[in-house]
Amino acid sequence: MKKLILGAFVLICATSFSQENGYFFGGLESNSQWLLDDEKFDFPAPDEQFRANNYLQLNYSLGKFTAGVQFESYLPVALSGYSPTWDSQNGVGTYYLNFKNETLDVTGGYFYEQFGSGLILRSWEDRQLGINNAIKGMRVKFSPTNAVDFTGVFGQTRNGFDVSEGIVQGLDANLDLSDLMKIEAIDLKFGASYVGRYQSNGSNDTIPSTVNAYGGRLDFVADKFYGGVEAITKDPDVLVNEGNVSSPQLFDGTALQVNLGYARKGLGINTTFRRLENFTFYSDRYAEGNQYNEQLINYVPAITKQHDYMLSNIYVYSSQPRLLFSENEKRAGEVGSQIDVYYSFDKESALGKVGTKLAGNFAYWAGLEADFNMTDQTYDVEFIGKGQRYFRDINLEVKNRWSSKWSTVVTFQDVIIDKSVSKGGIVGNQGDIHAQIAVVEATRRLGGGKALRLELQHLWTQDDDKNWAASVLEYNFNPSFTVFAADAWNYGGEKELHYYNFGGSYSKGRTRFAINYGRQRGGLICVGGVCREVPKSTGVSANLVVTF
Repeated sequence: MKKLILGAFVLICATSFSQENGYFFGGLESNSQWLLDDEKFDFPAPDEQFRANNYLQLNYSLGKFTAGVQFESYLPVALSGYSPTWDSQNGVGTYYLNFKNETLDVTGGYFYEQFGSGLILRSWEDRQLGINNAIKGMRVKFSPTNAVDFTGVFGQTRNGFDVSEGIVQGLDANLDLSDLMKIEAIDLKFGASYVGRYQSNGSNDTIPSTVNAYGGRLDFVADKFYGGVEAITKDPDVLVNEGNVSSPQLFDGTALQVNLGYARKGLGINTTFRRLENFTFYSDRYAEGNQYNEQLINYVPAITKQHDYMLSNIYVYSSQPRLLFSENEKRAGEVGSQIDVYYSFDKESALGKVGTKLAGNFAYWAGLEADFNMTDQTYDVEFIGKGQRYFRDINLEVKNRWSSKWSTVVTFQDVIIDKSVSKGGIVGNQGDIHAQIAVVEATRRLGGGKALRLELQHLWTQDDDKNWAASVLEYNFNPSFTVFAADAWNYGGEKELHYYNFGGSYSKGRTRFAINYGRQRGGLICVGGVCREVPKSTGVSANLVVTF
């Protein structure tokens, strides 16, 4: 298939010279590091000090056909904290050929897809997290009317420059019930999904070769109210821990997510409830729980507020959907909810003459209450119960524009997180971390594209690494050129440290270059609720992005 698709790519490119409607598009992204010794930080530079992740994507569209290829290079090794799967690799990472008309959309090669919210299936690329679980195979989308569409997928999940051992197959259907039943008072949509994984069991009949998941969802919008519910069940499967089958029993899995919201001018309220029981799904059963999120089939992000500031991102929550069944640690999954409230004042108010916006958020996540029988290797679980608290966050944000030149953002956060969820280890054995974070951000627009932005932050805690103070100063010379200086000072503990960073960026047209020097704090980095562990480091980093 690779030769066929690459051949088709060359063919339509060659044909384009006689066509008026063909065009190229794509981009180049280069990320590099030079790691340096830092004795005060207790960081010795590794043997491979220079590291780089490079991506070149080329696409060509001609009429109803589009073809593309992505070249990738991780030479001499991948960036610090990325999976060693990528180290010293170089070559074609993905390629595809697509045909699309009014009713049919067919892709061969590598593709990305999502069913519903992604709880049952999501393949995507996030270079910052080092995730690329594209599916290599075929995808067919059929839309006979505007109210009905079907999607079928078949293939293997990408794993580095190879693919997973397991084969993924899936079907998804979406119906616009309001359109089909001629309902005008409410917008009602229904969806149903099936995803299965086939993987050889090596003639071991105690391990199922095929594991299926089935899901349904219903979404509505009625005047100022909206909401939806999605429920999924997964067939019984073996329990895997650190690459080995850890129990003779088979365990099924379930997921339930409910969203409700209200929106009108100046006010928005959104709530989410989710319960996950033994709900991880990998294209290779033995990849269960790997720290790099490799070979994932489904998408279970943490449902919490995504914070923008240095200190607010120290104690972040990563979802805990796994079933762990051992003498040391017993967990069945997670349950919790999040509430967001947004309010905008009239432009003329006591809080500001140009406009004031309030945003409040509350999130609470806990383990499922369960009784484990180690003799029979079984467990009984409550739907919600009173399980171990994993995370609680209360935060308030006030955005204010005082004039056309001045604006401020004030944020306060009170967070509690299980130390093992934040730092790793057996959940519940290390106690909680309780912290408060305050942030004040001010921006002064100076005219001519110039602007000055200042952040002042503080984190108070008697736990973990004690208190932090941080500041960021950023100056925009014009819309294209920006420089910054930042420092986060960890004080009050056994070892006081400054995590400094200096750098800037320059943009021109479709090109952007950024460079910075400083220390990286080890811990979780999260994008869109998906997290990975990154090691501490000191060095110079550079990023170049060119789109065309």
